[in-house]
Amino acid sequence: MSERRRRARRPSPLVVGVAALAVGFFVVPLAGLVQRADWANLWGDLASPEARSALWLSLVCSTSAMVLSVLLGLPLAWTLARVAFPGRALVRGLVLLPLVLPPVVGGVALLSAFSRRGTVGSVLYDQLGVQLTFSTAGAVLAETFVALPFFVITVEAGLRAMDPRVEGVAATLGAGRWTTFRRVTLPLVAPAIVAGAVLAWARALGEFGATITFAGNIEGRTQTLPLAV
Repeated sequence: MSERRRRARRPSPLVVGVAALAVGFFVVPLAGLVQRADWANLWGDLASPEARSALWLSLVCSTSAMVLSVLLGLPLAWTLARVAFPGRALVRGLVLLPLVLPPVVGGVALLSAFSRRGTVGSVLYDQLGVQLTFSTAGAVLAETFVALPFFVITVEAGLRAMDPRVEGVAATLGAGRWTTFRRVTLPLVAPAIVAGAVLAWARALGEFGATITFAGNIEGRTQTLPLAV
């Protein structure tokens, strides 16, 4: 390798300095948290029945929210990326709305729709006897509400980055829409799907505001780890 290429590969000191500053921005608060932790009682607190119940419920709810985000978000992301229809920008804006709403406001919105007197919740309760508020299903619903946009925007970006001519070639070779989607589109966009699922799971795992507003803080039923902390 020539000296010129080696110099071109060397990072700029300014870039390295800014990158180090960014790392410090994350490390310093975490270091302060570790320093102030009560290490003498930490392991006992983590091993308590309340903490284990909250941890298990967090894993169940966040994983369920991730699965729902994938099932609902994959068709939506494909539609936004591949189908030109009137109001597409409006739909995308609605999908992104939970990202900018305060979590508590999101919880209030869920209450207005899915509580016993809500638009949808009243029908569920009167016809089926299903009450989502203050239930584990309600916690999953709240976490899905805030996690779904992360999956949709990640997968939509992956679909837009993919060359659509690849799907066109598959169609010219006789592949139907479902075969093209399953054999061509999914493998190419799989990294974006995995990344979106991880982001959705992480967001659901740390959710607090919408969950406590819509599902409450009931130990063993809706008290996830962020609420227990």
